[in-house]
Amino acid sequence: MGKLINAKEEIDKRFGKQGTESREKFRIEAFSDYFGEIIKNRRKELKLSQKDLAELVGKKRPYISRIENGEDIKISNFVLIANALNLSINITSK
Repeated sequence: MGKLINAKEEIDKRFGKQGTESREKFRIEAFSDYFGEIIKNRRKELKLSQKDLAELVGKKRPYISRIENGEDIKISNFVLIANALNLSINITSK
């Protein structure tokens, strides 16, 4: 049986401890990847091409591709795309 890995320790080792610049960069990239996957999966579920979605939100197809591939997205564009895909966004305080 292999050695057990502690996920928190592994993330700290690879991306730095919480509060460091490298950890914040990792967090932002992880959220961008996550949002990109949500958008791509929903677009495919609705049988829309990237071009179709781009036209719905007034953008160009390469922009949609970049978002789906994890490029950081402005909240205003995320809201436009979410609305076009009939996704809801909930914002809560911690």
